[in-house]
Amino acid sequence: MNDLDIAAEIATLTATFNDIRSVVGVERLTAQIADLSEQAGVPDLWDDTDKAQKITSALSHAQSELARIVAVERRLDDLEVLVQMAIEGDDQESADEARAELASLQKVIGDLEVQTLLDGEYDERGAVVTIRSGAGGDDATDFAEMLMRMYLRYAERHKYPVKVLDTSFAEGAGIKSATFEVDAPYAFGTLSVEAGTHRLARISPFGSADKRQTSFAAVEVIPIMEEATAVEVPEGDIRVDVFRSSGPGGQSVNTTDSAVRITHIPTGIVVSMQNEKSQIQNRAVAMRVLQTRLMLLQREEEAAKKKELAGTITASWGDQMRSYFLYGQQLVKDLRTGHEVGNPAIVFDGDLDGFINAGIKWRKRAIED
Repeated sequence: MNDLDIAAEIATLTATFNDIRSVVGVERLTAQIADLSEQAGVPDLWDDTDKAQKITSALSHAQSELARIVAVERRLDDLEVLVQMAIEGDDQESADEARAELASLQKVIGDLEVQTLLDGEYDERGAVVTIRSGAGGDDATDFAEMLMRMYLRYAERHKYPVKVLDTSFAEGAGIKSATFEVDAPYAFGTLSVEAGTHRLARISPFGSADKRQTSFAAVEVIPIMEEATAVEVPEGDIRVDVFRSSGPGGQSVNTTDSAVRITHIPTGIVVSMQNEKSQIQNRAVAMRVLQTRLMLLQREEEAAKKKELAGTITASWGDQMRSYFLYGQQLVKDLRTGHEVGNPAIVFDGDLDGFINAGIKWRKRAIED
């Protein structure tokens, strides 16, 4: 007789899934799909391209979310049938298949559970990610480029649409900075836990042999905001510079001054955009990013003032939130959550789900405490 005593694990998993199903609100989601489908069926829908894209994108996301819930529900039902067949038929092969399916469902439902924690004001929005190299010379600019590739590979794994808005290449290796947009539902809530200072320790490929080098890069994540939501910026508060887009090493890739750099004089915030073909388009995108940063800055200042009045000044996100060790022990470790992976190569190839899920749970606990 094969040993297949997993009833308790299935019961626990089913209870967790039922909680998730309740939080997601399947009935509400079904009604939302019906409403969006009706809007998407209007004959003149594409007369307003922006509105049409928002409706079709929201519809696609809602349909995908519902399909995911329905698929998991079906798999749980099938698992119970498979277990019963294995027990009644004393079938070891079916028992092994049931255990494998249980492990797979535990991961899928675990990911769903994490998503239900994304209930912040802007969590459901897309994200604008900016990476800046810090101290460390060529190693730092190289590290910044490694991080950019890591996040682009993460987005590719999840089939998130990405648009690179601006890249400032270093004279030597790597990049000084890069900004890209991840326009997918809950991209901000998911990627915002990646914000902070990242540290790389390795044997430098740019310096003396066998010399360990520590370098830093900063990651900033802000939500994609609607123009009407963002703060107003008086023309007198900004300086706009135009220049030619450039590629690696300063090589010109554009014969017109289409790239735009906007400096917000009161705060010193600088936003550069060179991805679009026209100066007008680049300016519009740069202004949207600047307005969002100013809005978030205002909120941070208000929150800091409230904490000061309450007598508690604690940083939510400390420096060096994650360290990457590429020598000796070969390790990537998050200093907030304690989550670590002993294979940096897969992390740099975009396998970030473990770090992000742990970060979301850590943030939720920090908010509740």
